[in-house]
Amino acid sequence: MTYSEALERIHSLLSFGSRPGLDRVRELLRRMGNPQDKLQYIHVAGTNGKGSVCAVLSSVLVAAGYKTGLFISPYITDFRERIQINNQMISEKALITAVEETYPLLEQLQTEGIVITEFEYVNALEFYIHAQAGCDIVVLEVGMGGLLDSTNVILPPLCAVIATIGLDHTAILGDTIAAIAEQKCGILKEGSLAVTSAQCEEAIRVIRDTAAQRNIPLIESGSVALNIKEISLGGSVFDYLGEEMRLRLAGDHQIENAKTALAAIAALTERGKLNISRDNIKEGLKNAVNPARLETLHDDPLVVLDGAHNPNGIEALKKAIDRFLGGRKIVCMMGMLADKDIDSALALLDGVFDAIYTVPIDNPRALSSKALAEKCRTHAKEVQSFDSAENGFDAAYAKAESENAALLICGSLYLAGAVRPYIIEKFS
Repeated sequence: MTYSEALERIHSLLSFGSRPGLDRVRELLRRMGNPQDKLQYIHVAGTNGKGSVCAVLSSVLVAAGYKTGLFISPYITDFRERIQINNQMISEKALITAVEETYPLLEQLQTEGIVITEFEYVNALEFYIHAQAGCDIVVLEVGMGGLLDSTNVILPPLCAVIATIGLDHTAILGDTIAAIAEQKCGILKEGSLAVTSAQCEEAIRVIRDTAAQRNIPLIESGSVALNIKEISLGGSVFDYLGEEMRLRLAGDHQIENAKTALAAIAALTERGKLNISRDNIKEGLKNAVNPARLETLHDDPLVVLDGAHNPNGIEALKKAIDRFLGGRKIVCMMGMLADKDIDSALALLDGVFDAIYTVPIDNPRALSSKALAEKCRTHAKEVQSFDSAENGFDAAYAKAESENAALLICGSLYLAGAVRPYIIEKFS
């Protein structure tokens, strides 16, 4: 089997969509020998910020010498970003071998009427690969929700982390913050402990009540004291544990994500579950990366890439724009999925951009470039639609260069994944 054939088999399951529930993946894992039971986890749910929380946790664990597995979604440019060991993508050979050894089990299930979705299979592959590699600990990002997400087949983790909760995937998770919080709290298990980011009142009430009902210690990110010294597009500098530390992830919201990760590290270290020093934390913060999250790709003109795609994420992006780009002309290149709350996102960004250039996304859920442009017309002086992300970027870049403006690319992680390699190659 070649690497492209392995990917083909994985992506052939995409047509089965997302179907919450654990019975299907449990049966697949049982036939695989239950690899998930051989690992220890930090399990991370949330609407926004969970990818960055995972990045910081993984980076600190690697700095401390733990063989660290990482499972995230979606990927930005390479599928293997989803399954990492010590912050490095697994090899093509490792993925091929895992698919060769497990796909026949999936095919057998299909003949029995048990249909596995793509996410379920990728998650099962992650368990299988990380167990085979003998990882000490796995940082496991929830795909959607928590309670019925396939990652939730694990035994009680070392720690369950809930990043910022907002409205997203409302058709599946519920249309109130409280309902969504209940789904996220599905990862809180007796015998573990819980950590939460700062939350709105509705969400924190559900988290506190759930932790109390399950007799789980709950640590809140506010317990982490940071003395902020500098925040820029290059990241942040702050004092923590008597040391000056640097975080490369940019934006005020990344400070909160870092505090959430640090709260988990501190709680696990205090309880003797981990052995992590101040120097490990300093190194881990400095090395943590999360592409397409307020990522600067070019300096003159400034080109910033961000994957914000729901109201909470767009709100964080708007705050970052006000802080770092206030008073500057901004050209925006945007593409979005049709099932996102586009109108709310555009309302938050009303009048922020001098021009918006819309582009298509290669995804069946994408809103067309022309339809997005129509929605944008009341929110910027100039709006144009383009037939490809590459053409849209070239035009937007030329305008930014000629008008001494910044160029911001946003609206979807799928757009970020498609255009990021093109931009990097252009400036290499």
